[in-house]
Amino acid sequence: MPMIASTPHIYVSALAFTPRESLLWKKASESFEKMIRVEKGRMERWPARPSIWTGHISSVLSVAYSPDGQHVVSGSSDNTIRIWDTETGALVGESLKGHTKPISSVAYSPDGRYVVSGSYDTTIRVWNAETGAPVGEPWEGHTKWVISVAYSPDGRYVVSGSDDKTIRVWDAKTGALVGGPLNGHIDAVSSVAHSPDSRYVISGSFDNTIRIWDTETRASVGEPMKGHTHWVQSVAYSPDGQYVVSGSRDKTVQIWDAKTGALVGGPLEGHTDSVSSVSYSPDGRHITSGSYDRTVRIWDAKTGAPVGEPLTGHIARVMSVAYSPDGRYVISGSDDKTVRVWDAKTGAPIGEPLNGHSNAVWSVSYSPDGRHLACGSFDKTIRIWDAKTGAPFGGPLEGHTDLVKCIVYSPDGRYLASGSLDKTIRIWDAKTGAPVGESLEGHTDTITDTAYSPDGRYIVSSSYDKTIRIWDANTGAPVGEPLNGHTSAVLGVAYSPDGQHIVSTSSSIIRTWDVRTGASVVESLKGCMDPVWCVACSPDGRYLVSGSGSRYNTIQIWDVKTGTQVGESLKGHHDSVRSVAYSPDGRYIVSGSQDSTIRIWDSKTGAPVGEPLNGHVNAVLSVAYSPDGRYIVSSSQDKTIRIWDTKTGAVVSKPSKVHTHSVRSMEYSPDGLHIVSGSNDRTGQMWDTEVQPDSSTIDLHPDDNGWVKHPNGGLLFWVPEDCRNGLTCRAILSIPTEGSHRVVRLDLSDICFGSSWEQIRKANDGHSR
Repeated sequence: MPMIASTPHIYVSALAFTPRESLLWKKASESFEKMIRVEKGRMERWPARPSIWTGHISSVLSVAYSPDGQHVVSGSSDNTIRIWDTETGALVGESLKGHTKPISSVAYSPDGRYVVSGSYDTTIRVWNAETGAPVGEPWEGHTKWVISVAYSPDGRYVVSGSDDKTIRVWDAKTGALVGGPLNGHIDAVSSVAHSPDSRYVISGSFDNTIRIWDTETRASVGEPMKGHTHWVQSVAYSPDGQYVVSGSRDKTVQIWDAKTGALVGGPLEGHTDSVSSVSYSPDGRHITSGSYDRTVRIWDAKTGAPVGEPLTGHIARVMSVAYSPDGRYVISGSDDKTVRVWDAKTGAPIGEPLNGHSNAVWSVSYSPDGRHLACGSFDKTIRIWDAKTGAPFGGPLEGHTDLVKCIVYSPDGRYLASGSLDKTIRIWDAKTGAPVGESLEGHTDTITDTAYSPDGRYIVSSSYDKTIRIWDANTGAPVGEPLNGHTSAVLGVAYSPDGQHIVSTSSSIIRTWDVRTGASVVESLKGCMDPVWCVACSPDGRYLVSGSGSRYNTIQIWDVKTGTQVGESLKGHHDSVRSVAYSPDGRYIVSGSQDSTIRIWDSKTGAPVGEPLNGHVNAVLSVAYSPDGRYIVSSSQDKTIRIWDTKTGAVVSKPSKVHTHSVRSMEYSPDGLHIVSGSNDRTGQMWDTEVQPDSSTIDLHPDDNGWVKHPNGGLLFWVPEDCRNGLTCRAILSIPTEGSHRVVRLDLSDICFGSSWEQIRKANDGHSR
């Protein structure tokens, strides 16, 4: 049924997807509530927010949102100020240059027309926010570093705090000092802020105290607020002006009654290093804090309880945090030179859609530095993505004439090697996407696997033609003759960590080869009674583990030098073992099976470790350890990915329910923060390992007419055609099947549907419901 045939959904569904800037939306939206809220992908021309903004070449010391939320300003130790578009993460104009030392603090004027900055060069500057041009001359008066600046809510004044122990108030229009300095602190003034009504100024100091000042009398109000045991690094008023929040080098956050100066409750504890920045949410219900411990935390302002887990991702001290004007996002600046954007509700980094392949994604691979990921597809192409932002890195790599079955990065990350059903191997420049030389030809059937030698000088390939070939990675020339010995298709190859041996598998045979001579080290690793589905090398290269299945469904460990089996076969699975992997320290082996279970084994004794990990409802196709060995990730024919705690065996993330077909391959990023997966549903997904994907049981995949239906068959809502393939839930970066489609995130928490659809009309608009 087309959408137009269901009148209620003109309001319940279609209106919600109307471009925000359209006349229809502006006229009609005010009269309707309880619609779907399109959190992302509202308009095709609106790119999604990347989670990390890069550009500064030194620490980001301060960040602030513009009043309309469309821009962010950042100040850095590189002596520049940058303005960013919050929708795209792109730099707006050139860097603002003029200060001669690090920018310690930045703030927007209430009308958004100007930016004020304070610097270690002892001056304050004002900039035109639209053009980036300086407004007038620098303001001079402080005798040491300017550490903090802030506009008054009415925009008439700027207040500044300095290492010279004083606070100064300036006329925002003329830059003239308003009266003399406010004296009282006995050490540097690290943070200043105006009360919402502009009547008071609050200051935090390295003397461990907080003071409130009357802007009219210029006198200190009451006694200093004492409670912190180390420097006060940041202060902020609540939106209603009743409370003050402070962050300190004593690792705590404190809340104070602005009228009495009394502490409200105990300290908010959780950070493991100095709290550098604090901010209230616009509704006053939450507080966010940034810390030298590299995390951002969100707290319940009423109870002081932490909301969710710490937001992790920065790799150096977090120096500044701020809420967006609508309270939906938190932004943070760090010594790692980046600005990050977070979903204030879920804690998830805000990611950008990865527009993608037009057929099944068969292989995925992270670059060695974790900055990029590559996908190989049945659509005959390879695509590379920026692993941080999700943005495509150039266009598709085209050249293969049949599906791409395997891809691998060179150890230095400069090249990609791919194998295809077209019987060829290709080498690509990972930076430009250009093919390097001609295709490597010699195999007479499908390429099943490729691998680089540890030093990057050679590539090994396996094929359905029963042979293994070694290639010079620089010239593409074959090295020696093909390695013959297998009597059926060779399904996989890998180099030993020392690069001296190659291991290969076919059917029920595993072979090891001497790289130098090309000779088989032993006749074969005999003992497998079933076809071998998977093999993996131990981290030290001394052992191999293989998984097999058909009748006996066992795992076997082999000595690479002698080719003999080590100990007895590991028994426990009731169907074929489809994937095996060693833990990073080599002490354990994990296996995934067609019987839908995962098992952990002691690699030394062969004994099972704990009970099987149950949860998948179909074959487990791939398993892997996280780089730190704390977690196991598994993908399955049941269309989900699960993450498990290796110590307890408990599931630590809700199963993903975004892929619509078997998840065949996945891999951890080198830093362990993300997982990339490829599926027969033609998509790739990039997951944040520290965020639990939405666990909704409703199938979010629309039918041919765009309808998302309730399990009982009723219509829930309608989705426009160009949004359907990218429909997704929180914390997931989706790769839609066509580049013209976009990722769309929907908030369904307060919608009317079914018989209650009439309630979408507001009661107070003068019309009946």
